[in-house]
Amino acid sequence: MKVKKGKVAIFIIIVVAILALAGTTALPVWNKITKGLDLQGGFEVLYEAPKDQKVDKAILLDVANALERRINVLGVSEPEISIEGNNRIRVQLAGVKDPAKARELLGKQAELTFRDPTGKTAVIKGADLKPGSAKLSFDEYNSPVVAIEFKDGKKFEEVTKKYIGQPLPIYLDEKELSNPVVQNVISGGKATISGQKTPEEAKELASLLNAGALPIKLQEVQSFAVDASLGHQSMRDTLIAGGLSVLMIFFFVIGFYRLPGLVAVMTLIAYTYLNLVVFAFLKVTLTLPGIAAFILGIGMAVDANIIMSERIREELRVGRTMKSALKAGSKRSFLTIFDANFTTILAGAVLFAFGTAGVKGFSVALIVGILCSFVTAVGLSRWLMSLLVNSNLVKNPVLFRVKEDEIGEL
Repeated sequence: MKVKKGKVAIFIIIVVAILALAGTTALPVWNKITKGLDLQGGFEVLYEAPKDQKVDKAILLDVANALERRINVLGVSEPEISIEGNNRIRVQLAGVKDPAKARELLGKQAELTFRDPTGKTAVIKGADLKPGSAKLSFDEYNSPVVAIEFKDGKKFEEVTKKYIGQPLPIYLDEKELSNPVVQNVISGGKATISGQKTPEEAKELASLLNAGALPIKLQEVQSFAVDASLGHQSMRDTLIAGGLSVLMIFFFVIGFYRLPGLVAVMTLIAYTYLNLVVFAFLKVTLTLPGIAAFILGIGMAVDANIIMSERIREELRVGRTMKSALKAGSKRSFLTIFDANFTTILAGAVLFAFGTAGVKGFSVALIVGILCSFVTAVGLSRWLMSLLVNSNLVKNPVLFRVKEDEIGEL
Protein backbone atom coordinates (compact mmCIF):
# COMPACT_ATOMS: atom_id res chain seq x y z
CA MET A 1 0.00 0.00 0.00
CA LYS A 2 1.13 3.51 -0.81
CA VAL A 3 2.35 5.66 2.07
CA LYS A 4 0.03 8.60 2.75
CA LYS A 5 2.49 11.45 3.07
CA GLY A 6 -0.14 13.91 4.33
CA LYS A 7 -0.72 11.95 7.53
CA VAL A 8 3.03 11.54 8.04
CA ALA A 9 3.45 15.30 7.60
CA ILE A 10 0.71 16.01 10.16
CA PHE A 11 2.41 13.64 12.61
CA ILE A 12 5.74 15.39 12.16
CA ILE A 13 4.17 18.86 12.51
CA ILE A 14 2.45 17.86 15.77
CA VAL A 15 5.66 16.38 17.21
CA VAL A 16 7.74 19.43 16.22
CA ALA A 17 5.08 21.79 17.60
CA ILE A 18 5.02 19.96 20.95
CA LEU A 19 8.81 19.99 21.26
CA ALA A 20 9.13 23.62 20.14
CA LEU A 21 6.36 24.89 22.41
CA ALA A 22 7.60 22.97 25.44
CA GLY A 23 11.23 23.84 24.77
CA THR A 24 10.71 27.59 24.34
CA THR A 25 7.96 28.43 26.84
CA ALA A 26 8.12 25.81 29.61
CA LEU A 27 10.58 27.84 31.72
CA PRO A 28 8.57 31.11 31.59
CA VAL A 29 5.41 29.16 32.46
CA TRP A 30 7.22 27.49 35.39
CA ASN A 31 8.37 30.89 36.68
CA LYS A 32 4.76 32.16 36.65
CA ILE A 33 3.59 29.34 38.94
CA THR A 34 3.29 30.37 42.59
CA LYS A 35 5.64 28.31 44.76
CA GLY A 36 4.76 27.29 48.28
CA LEU A 37 6.86 28.22 51.30
CA ASP A 38 8.53 24.78 51.32
CA LEU A 39 9.94 25.63 47.86
CA GLN A 40 10.87 29.29 48.26
CA GLY A 41 11.01 29.72 52.01
CA GLY A 42 8.57 31.58 54.21
CA PHE A 43 6.52 31.40 57.38
CA GLU A 44 3.54 29.31 58.48
CA VAL A 45 1.41 29.67 61.59
CA LEU A 46 -1.66 27.84 62.86
CA TYR A 47 -4.11 29.77 65.05
CA GLU A 48 -6.88 28.39 67.21
CA ALA A 49 -9.80 30.09 68.91
CA PRO A 50 -10.14 29.13 72.62
CA LYS A 51 -12.76 26.45 73.23
CA ASP A 52 -14.60 28.62 75.75
CA GLN A 53 -15.44 31.14 73.00
CA LYS A 54 -18.34 30.69 70.60
CA VAL A 55 -16.92 30.53 67.09
CA ASP A 56 -18.36 29.32 63.79
CA LYS A 57 -17.25 29.24 60.14
CA ALA A 58 -18.73 32.69 59.43
CA ILE A 59 -16.73 34.27 62.24
CA LEU A 60 -13.54 32.51 61.14
CA LEU A 61 -14.11 33.76 57.59
CA ASP A 62 -14.37 37.34 58.86
CA VAL A 63 -11.14 36.90 60.81
CA ALA A 64 -9.43 35.41 57.75
CA ASN A 65 -10.46 38.46 55.69
CA ALA A 66 -9.00 40.77 58.32
CA LEU A 67 -5.76 38.77 58.40
CA GLU A 68 -5.46 38.95 54.63
CA ARG A 69 -5.75 42.74 54.69
CA ARG A 70 -3.09 42.86 57.39
CA ILE A 71 -0.75 40.55 55.46
CA ASN A 72 -0.60 43.02 52.57
CA VAL A 73 1.66 45.15 54.76
CA LEU A 74 4.28 42.38 54.58
CA GLY A 75 4.40 42.53 50.79
CA VAL A 76 3.29 38.90 50.35
CA SER A 77 1.39 38.84 47.06
CA GLU A 78 -0.50 35.57 47.43
CA PRO A 79 -0.89 34.41 51.04
CA GLU A 80 -2.55 31.06 51.69
CA ILE A 81 -5.19 31.39 54.42
CA SER A 82 -7.31 28.33 55.09
CA ILE A 83 -9.94 27.48 57.71
CA GLU A 84 -9.47 24.10 59.36
CA GLY A 85 -12.20 22.52 61.41
CA ASN A 86 -14.47 24.80 63.39
CA ASN A 87 -11.93 26.88 65.29
CA ARG A 88 -8.61 26.99 63.43
CA ILE A 89 -7.00 29.20 60.78
CA ARG A 90 -3.75 28.31 59.01
CA VAL A 91 -1.71 31.10 57.42
CA GLN A 92 1.10 30.35 54.94
CA LEU A 93 3.29 33.21 53.77
CA ALA A 94 5.65 32.08 51.03
CA GLY A 95 8.61 34.36 50.38
CA VAL A 96 8.21 36.47 53.53
CA LYS A 97 11.57 37.99 54.45
CA ASP A 98 11.05 38.60 58.18
CA PRO A 99 9.22 35.78 60.04
CA ALA A 100 9.52 37.65 63.37
CA LYS A 101 7.71 40.68 61.96
CA ALA A 102 5.09 38.41 60.39
CA ARG A 103 4.40 36.67 63.72
CA GLU A 104 4.12 39.99 65.55
CA LEU A 105 1.79 41.50 62.95
CA LEU A 106 -0.47 38.48 62.69
CA GLY A 107 -0.58 37.92 66.43
CA LYS A 108 -2.29 41.24 67.13
CA GLN A 109 -6.06 41.22 67.38
CA ALA A 110 -7.74 43.22 64.60
CA GLU A 111 -8.43 46.72 65.97
CA LEU A 112 -11.42 48.52 64.50
CA THR A 113 -11.88 52.20 65.26
CA PHE A 114 -14.19 55.03 64.22
CA ARG A 115 -12.06 58.17 64.39
CA ASP A 116 -12.59 61.90 64.51
CA PRO A 117 -12.37 63.89 61.24
CA THR A 118 -8.59 64.22 61.64
CA GLY A 119 -8.23 60.43 61.65
CA LYS A 120 -6.08 60.52 64.78
CA THR A 121 -8.40 60.05 67.75
CA ALA A 122 -10.61 56.98 68.18
CA VAL A 123 -14.14 57.94 69.25
CA ILE A 124 -15.72 54.48 68.87
CA LYS A 125 -14.02 51.08 68.96
CA GLY A 126 -14.84 47.75 67.41
CA ALA A 127 -15.95 46.44 70.79
CA ASP A 128 -18.83 48.96 70.66
CA LEU A 129 -20.30 47.20 67.63
CA LYS A 130 -22.63 44.26 68.10
CA PRO A 131 -20.71 41.17 66.86
CA GLY A 132 -21.89 40.07 63.41
CA SER A 133 -24.25 43.04 63.05
CA ALA A 134 -22.62 44.51 59.91
CA LYS A 135 -24.56 43.35 56.85
CA LEU A 136 -25.09 44.24 53.21
CA SER A 137 -28.25 46.27 52.66
CA PHE A 138 -29.74 48.66 50.09
CA ASP A 139 -31.07 52.19 50.46
CA GLU A 140 -34.20 53.69 48.91
CA TYR A 141 -32.30 54.20 45.64
CA ASN A 142 -31.29 50.51 45.59
CA SER A 143 -27.65 51.48 46.16
CA PRO A 144 -25.55 49.11 48.31
CA VAL A 145 -24.92 50.19 51.90
CA VAL A 146 -23.62 48.52 55.04
CA ALA A 147 -26.06 48.29 57.95
CA ILE A 148 -24.45 48.32 61.40
CA GLU A 149 -25.70 48.27 64.99
CA PHE A 150 -24.04 49.46 68.19
CA LYS A 151 -24.31 48.07 71.71
CA ASP A 152 -24.77 51.53 73.24
CA GLY A 153 -27.05 53.57 71.00
CA LYS A 154 -26.73 56.64 73.21
CA LYS A 155 -22.95 56.76 72.86
CA PHE A 156 -23.17 56.62 69.08
CA GLU A 157 -25.88 59.31 69.11
CA GLU A 158 -23.57 61.68 71.01
CA VAL A 159 -20.76 61.07 68.53
CA THR A 160 -22.98 61.78 65.52
CA LYS A 161 -24.30 64.93 67.20
CA LYS A 162 -20.75 66.18 67.75
CA TYR A 163 -19.52 65.48 64.24
CA ILE A 164 -22.63 66.11 62.14
CA GLY A 165 -21.70 67.20 58.62
CA GLN A 166 -18.14 65.92 59.08
CA PRO A 167 -16.40 62.68 58.06
CA LEU A 168 -16.10 59.84 60.56
CA PRO A 169 -13.35 57.64 59.06
CA ILE A 170 -13.33 53.91 59.87
CA TYR A 171 -9.97 52.16 60.34
CA LEU A 172 -8.97 48.51 60.70
CA ASP A 173 -5.59 48.71 62.40
CA GLU A 174 -4.02 51.64 60.48
CA LYS A 175 -5.80 50.90 57.20
CA GLU A 176 -8.68 53.20 56.33
CA LEU A 177 -11.70 51.15 55.28
CA SER A 178 -14.22 53.90 54.66
CA ASN A 179 -14.71 57.63 55.19
CA PRO A 180 -18.46 58.23 55.61
CA VAL A 181 -19.88 61.67 56.39
CA VAL A 182 -22.35 62.03 59.28
CA GLN A 183 -25.50 63.30 57.55
CA ASN A 184 -27.64 63.71 60.68
CA VAL A 185 -27.89 62.75 64.34
CA ILE A 186 -28.49 58.99 64.59
CA SER A 187 -30.41 57.59 67.54
CA GLY A 188 -31.33 54.01 68.38
CA GLY A 189 -27.87 52.59 67.72
CA LYS A 190 -28.55 51.58 64.11
CA ALA A 191 -26.87 53.22 61.12
CA THR A 192 -25.89 52.67 57.51
CA ILE A 193 -22.60 53.38 55.77
CA SER A 194 -22.95 54.48 52.15
CA GLY A 195 -20.38 55.10 49.43
CA GLN A 196 -19.77 51.56 48.23
CA LYS A 197 -20.06 51.30 44.46
CA THR A 198 -20.97 47.60 44.27
CA PRO A 199 -22.59 45.01 46.54
CA GLU A 200 -19.27 43.17 46.60
CA GLU A 201 -17.52 46.23 48.09
CA ALA A 202 -20.28 46.53 50.70
CA LYS A 203 -19.97 42.84 51.59
CA GLU A 204 -16.20 43.18 52.00
CA LEU A 205 -16.59 46.22 54.27
CA ALA A 206 -19.24 44.39 56.33
CA SER A 207 -16.95 41.38 56.82
CA LEU A 208 -14.06 43.62 57.87
CA LEU A 209 -16.27 45.50 60.33
CA ASN A 210 -17.43 42.19 61.79
CA ALA A 211 -13.82 41.02 62.05
CA GLY A 212 -12.85 44.17 63.94
CA ALA A 213 -15.80 43.74 66.29
CA LEU A 214 -15.08 40.13 67.17
CA PRO A 215 -14.68 39.38 70.87
CA ILE A 216 -12.31 36.46 70.14
CA LYS A 217 -8.56 36.32 70.42
CA LEU A 218 -6.75 33.68 68.39
CA GLN A 219 -4.03 31.65 70.06
CA GLU A 220 -0.94 30.43 68.20
CA VAL A 221 -0.86 26.63 68.21
CA GLN A 222 2.24 26.07 66.10
CA SER A 223 4.47 27.89 63.68
CA PHE A 224 7.61 27.34 61.69
CA ALA A 225 9.81 29.21 59.27
CA VAL A 226 11.57 27.80 56.22
CA ASP A 227 14.77 29.55 55.19
CA ALA A 228 14.80 30.68 51.56
CA SER A 229 18.03 28.81 50.80
CA LEU A 230 16.60 25.62 52.31
CA GLY A 231 13.45 26.03 50.22
CA HIS A 232 15.46 26.49 47.01
CA GLN A 233 17.60 23.47 47.91
CA SER A 234 14.46 21.36 48.44
CA MET A 235 13.06 22.47 45.10
CA ARG A 236 16.33 21.78 43.27
CA ASP A 237 16.70 18.31 44.81
CA THR A 238 13.08 17.47 44.03
CA LEU A 239 13.34 18.63 40.41
CA ILE A 240 16.57 16.69 39.89
CA ALA A 241 15.02 13.53 41.32
CA GLY A 242 11.88 14.06 39.25
CA GLY A 243 13.88 14.73 36.08
CA LEU A 244 15.95 11.57 36.50
CA SER A 245 12.79 9.55 37.13
CA VAL A 246 11.17 10.89 33.97
CA LEU A 247 14.29 10.13 31.88
CA MET A 248 14.32 6.56 33.18
CA ILE A 249 10.66 6.23 32.22
CA PHE A 250 11.42 7.57 28.73
CA PHE A 251 14.25 5.08 28.16
CA PHE A 252 12.18 2.19 29.48
CA VAL A 253 9.04 2.77 27.41
CA ILE A 254 11.00 3.35 24.18
CA GLY A 255 13.26 0.34 24.73
CA PHE A 256 10.48 -2.03 25.78
CA TYR A 257 7.46 -0.88 23.78
CA ARG A 258 9.27 0.56 20.74
CA LEU A 259 6.90 2.59 18.53
CA PRO A 260 4.12 2.93 21.15
CA GLY A 261 6.86 3.87 23.60
CA LEU A 262 8.07 6.66 21.31
CA VAL A 263 4.51 7.96 21.00
CA ALA A 264 4.16 7.72 24.79
CA VAL A 265 7.24 9.89 25.27
CA MET A 266 5.74 12.60 23.07
CA THR A 267 2.46 12.50 24.98
CA LEU A 268 4.34 12.65 28.29
CA ILE A 269 6.16 15.79 27.16
CA ALA A 270 2.80 17.27 26.16
CA TYR A 271 1.33 16.15 29.51
CA THR A 272 4.12 17.83 31.48
CA TYR A 273 3.77 21.10 29.59
CA LEU A 274 -0.04 21.09 29.78
CA ASN A 275 0.15 20.48 33.52
CA LEU A 276 2.39 23.51 34.02
CA VAL A 277 0.09 25.69 31.91
CA VAL A 278 -2.97 24.62 33.94
CA PHE A 279 -1.11 25.26 37.22
CA ALA A 280 -0.21 28.77 36.05
CA PHE A 281 -3.73 29.47 34.72
CA LEU A 282 -5.49 28.29 37.89
CA LYS A 283 -2.89 30.06 40.08
CA VAL A 284 -2.18 26.84 41.94
CA THR A 285 0.37 27.18 44.73
CA LEU A 286 2.89 24.44 44.03
CA THR A 287 4.43 22.69 47.04
CA LEU A 288 6.67 19.66 47.54
CA PRO A 289 3.61 17.38 47.90
CA GLY A 290 2.26 19.00 44.74
CA ILE A 291 5.42 18.12 42.82
CA ALA A 292 5.13 14.56 44.15
CA ALA A 293 1.56 14.41 42.82
CA PHE A 294 2.76 15.87 39.52
CA ILE A 295 5.34 13.10 39.12
CA LEU A 296 2.76 10.53 40.18
CA GLY A 297 0.56 11.85 37.38
CA ILE A 298 3.37 11.10 34.92
CA GLY A 299 3.27 7.50 36.15
CA MET A 300 -0.49 7.41 35.56
CA ALA A 301 -0.01 8.81 32.06
CA VAL A 302 2.59 6.12 31.32
CA ASP A 303 0.23 3.48 32.67
CA ALA A 304 -2.49 4.60 30.27
CA ASN A 305 -0.11 4.33 27.32
CA ILE A 306 1.06 0.89 28.44
CA ILE A 307 -2.50 -0.42 28.77
CA MET A 308 -3.38 0.77 25.27
CA SER A 309 -0.15 -0.65 23.85
CA GLU A 310 -0.75 -4.06 25.44
CA ARG A 311 -4.31 -4.21 24.08
CA ILE A 312 -3.07 -3.42 20.57
CA ARG A 313 -0.40 -6.14 20.89
CA GLU A 314 -3.03 -8.65 21.96
CA GLU A 315 -5.11 -7.83 18.89
CA LEU A 316 -2.08 -8.20 16.63
CA ARG A 317 -1.27 -11.59 18.13
CA VAL A 318 -4.71 -12.96 17.22
CA GLY A 319 -4.12 -12.02 13.59
CA ARG A 320 -5.82 -8.65 13.14
CA THR A 321 -4.45 -6.14 10.68
CA MET A 322 -2.57 -3.15 11.97
CA LYS A 323 -5.53 -0.78 11.52
CA SER A 324 -8.13 -3.08 13.04
CA ALA A 325 -5.78 -3.93 15.92
CA LEU A 326 -5.36 -0.23 16.68
CA LYS A 327 -9.12 0.36 16.60
CA ALA A 328 -10.01 -2.67 18.71
CA GLY A 329 -7.12 -2.21 21.16
CA SER A 330 -7.95 1.46 21.69
CA LYS A 331 -11.60 0.63 22.31
CA ARG A 332 -10.82 -2.17 24.77
CA SER A 333 -8.35 -0.06 26.74
CA PHE A 334 -10.59 3.00 27.11
CA LEU A 335 -12.84 1.74 29.91
CA THR A 336 -9.90 0.37 31.89
CA ILE A 337 -8.06 3.71 31.66
CA PHE A 338 -11.24 5.66 32.44
CA ASP A 339 -11.98 3.58 35.55
CA ALA A 340 -8.42 3.96 36.87
CA ASN A 341 -8.45 7.73 36.33
CA PHE A 342 -11.96 8.20 37.73
CA THR A 343 -11.26 6.33 40.96
CA THR A 344 -8.02 8.29 41.45
CA ILE A 345 -9.91 11.57 40.99
CA LEU A 346 -12.44 10.42 43.60
CA ALA A 347 -9.60 9.70 46.02
CA GLY A 348 -8.14 13.13 45.31
CA ALA A 349 -11.51 14.79 45.93
CA VAL A 350 -11.82 13.06 49.32
CA LEU A 351 -8.30 14.18 50.26
CA PHE A 352 -9.18 17.76 49.29
CA ALA A 353 -12.43 17.71 51.26
CA PHE A 354 -10.98 16.37 54.50
CA GLY A 355 -7.25 17.03 54.33
CA THR A 356 -5.12 19.81 55.80
CA ALA A 357 -3.36 22.47 53.72
CA GLY A 358 -0.47 20.23 52.55
CA VAL A 359 -2.82 17.38 51.68
CA LYS A 360 -5.12 19.75 49.79
CA GLY A 361 -2.15 20.92 47.69
CA PHE A 362 -1.29 17.31 46.88
CA SER A 363 -4.89 16.51 45.93
CA VAL A 364 -5.28 19.54 43.65
CA ALA A 365 -2.05 18.71 41.81
CA LEU A 366 -3.13 15.06 41.57
CA ILE A 367 -6.57 15.87 40.11
CA VAL A 368 -5.12 18.34 37.60
CA GLY A 369 -2.51 15.76 36.62
CA ILE A 370 -5.08 13.02 36.10
CA LEU A 371 -7.25 15.24 33.87
CA CYS A 372 -4.23 16.33 31.82
CA SER A 373 -3.11 12.70 31.64
CA PHE A 374 -6.49 11.62 30.27
CA VAL A 375 -6.36 14.30 27.56
CA THR A 376 -2.82 13.51 26.44
CA ALA A 377 -2.37 9.79 27.16
CA VAL A 378 -5.72 8.87 25.66
CA GLY A 379 -6.67 11.59 23.18
CA LEU A 380 -3.27 12.72 21.87
CA SER A 381 -1.71 9.25 22.00
CA ARG A 382 -4.53 7.71 19.94
CA TRP A 383 -4.36 10.53 17.43
CA LEU A 384 -0.60 10.20 16.89
CA MET A 385 -0.79 6.41 16.68
CA SER A 386 -3.71 6.64 14.26
CA LEU A 387 -1.80 9.02 11.99
CA LEU A 388 1.16 6.63 11.79
CA VAL A 389 -0.90 3.47 11.25
CA ASN A 390 -3.34 5.02 8.74
CA SER A 391 -0.46 6.54 6.79
CA ASN A 392 0.59 2.95 5.89
CA LEU A 393 4.08 3.82 7.10
CA VAL A 394 3.83 1.37 10.00
CA LYS A 395 3.30 -2.17 8.76
CA ASN A 396 5.66 -4.40 10.72
CA PRO A 397 4.24 -5.85 13.99
CA VAL A 398 7.80 -5.93 15.32
CA LEU A 399 7.44 -2.17 15.89
CA PHE A 400 4.86 -3.15 18.54
CA ARG A 401 7.19 -5.86 19.92
CA VAL A 402 5.13 -8.64 18.36
CA LYS A 403 7.14 -11.39 16.63
CA GLU A 404 5.90 -13.16 13.52
CA ASP A 405 5.68 -16.54 15.27
CA GLU A 406 3.39 -15.03 17.92
CA ILE A 407 0.73 -14.05 15.39
CA GLY A 408 -2.13 -16.52 15.10
CA GLU A 409 -4.93 -16.77 12.55
CA LEU A 410 -8.07 -14.76 13.08
